[in-house]
Amino acid sequence: MILDATVDGQRHRVEVVGGRGRYTVTLDGRALDVDWQPGPGPFASLVVGGRSHDIGLEPWSGGYRVLVAGHEFDVELSETTGAGPENPRPAPAGPARLTAPMPGRIVRLLAEPGQEVQAGQGLVVMEAMKMENELRSPRAGRVAEVHVRERQTIETGALLVVVE
Repeated sequence: MILDATVDGQRHRVEVVGGRGRYTVTLDGRALDVDWQPGPGPFASLVVGGRSHDIGLEPWSGGYRVLVAGHEFDVELSETTGAGPENPRPAPAGPARLTAPMPGRIVRLLAEPGQEVQAGQGLVVMEAMKMENELRSPRAGRVAEVHVRERQTIETGALLVVVE
């Protein structure tokens, strides 16, 4: 999965590969080995490059509020297009693929194939790290495919819904 992450106004390209708590995260071209273990409530333990970090995550509409070592910051996430400040993002064209941002379990399906949806409308409720997260449509359109079912366990990057 490849995402754009904006932290304190700085945009970063993030690629996540792996699963089951072990990932390779490439941040702006620099690969890092990451081990992820969910903790109680909104907390987790990360080992990044051999260093251990306890973190807190609170989902919000555009990403997560993150607490690390007493510092709190917002991380805005979006699917990458390769666009930068000099290349503005083009208008969405073709099918939009909603993928799992992290491992978890599908709690509820909020849309079905053939249903018309608006940009930002909830499509799937996913439980990750003992928190429920509503994953929303990246654009207006018609739900073409639903690739998951309720109570299904999924890995990072799993295809959930396609909107045309």
